Amino acid sequence: MSRVLFILLVGLFSVVVAQAQPVAQIIEREVPVAKPEEAPLFPPRPTLVDALVLGVVEGVTEFLPVSSTGHLVIANHALKLDSPAPVFTDKRGQVVSLKEAADTYAIVIQAGAIAAVAFLYWSQLSRILAGMAGRDPAGLRLLRNIVIACIPPVVVALTFKKFIKTELFSVQTVAWALLVGAALMWTAERWRRRRDASAPVGAYAKEMGGADLSPMQAAFIGLIQCLALWPGMSRSMTAMVGGYFMGLRPVRAAEFSFLLGLPLLGAAAAKDALDGGSAVVAAFGWVNVIVGMIAAFISAAIAVRFFVSFLTRHGLAPFAVYRVVLGVTLLLFFVD
Repeated sequence: MSRVLFILLVGLFSVVVAQAQPVAQIIEREVPVAKPEEAPLFPPRPTLVDALVLGVVEGVTEFLPVSSTGHLVIANHALKLDSPAPVFTDKRGQVVSLKEAADTYAIVIQAGAIAAVAFLYWSQLSRILAGMAGRDPAGLRLLRNIVIACIPPVVVALTFKKFIKTELFSVQTVAWALLVGAALMWTAERWRRRRDASAPVGAYAKEMGGADLSPMQAAFIGLIQCLALWPGMSRSMTAMVGGYFMGLRPVRAAEFSFLLGLPLLGAAAAKDALDGGSAVVAAFGWVNVIVGMIAAFISAAIAVRFFVSFLTRHGLAPFAVYRVVLGVTLLLFFVD
């Protein structure tokens, strides 16, 4: 079944390479920037196919160590949705471009991927709820560690939000992040395999999980997650690498990474929906927003389900190779 995950990744890579040639000129013409009060809705709207592609890209890559943000930046570029053409005028009279609306759309449809993980890992969430009610000490420790690990990336994101959005959301920065992240993954995987090979027999009779981490270990994972604010680096990858170094085995590191994604991604999706939801609806339409969320839910459920079994057998190394191939391809085809 892990072949399904491999096929999905190969399919995404094929789409990126195919779109390197300007086949579909969706937004080719120059559009004059109107005054805020005169800024028109820009025709044509992103299509249903665009919504499906972005939903599937989001769902497949959100919880895999390959960077959903990076792939969505690439997808927006390939679909010609990174145009500066105006599509909406907000309440403050500021013109919102198609690129800004598409970037917000990519974050809003994360709600579908979040719902998929919440569905698949409901047992863990129920333990957290039981811990909050005083019935499960391990569930309460898991909640504590999730909160601690979420604090560093939230603080850094709020501090450098403007710089990240204006300077780091480009195909070139994504390409370099993919390559740097691949090196980090490869290093962590080699270290993890040496550690496991030298461990005494029976050392993993009781595997550590997210609830077994100390507050300092959870804080370390949170600090490493700050690297994921560089689009293309991957939040799930940095969380898994941090889990590796703190003693978690691959499946448990992935599980903790998934749970960390729920509050972080949920907060980002809610904030962007409140701040830019009107622009997203104006640019994409309600139908495309709903379709994107449904596509993200289904594809995320499939990807997470098979990623765990794939990770058990192969570790992070194949994903590091994928990131290198994709990063080099982007530098060759997309970067001047």
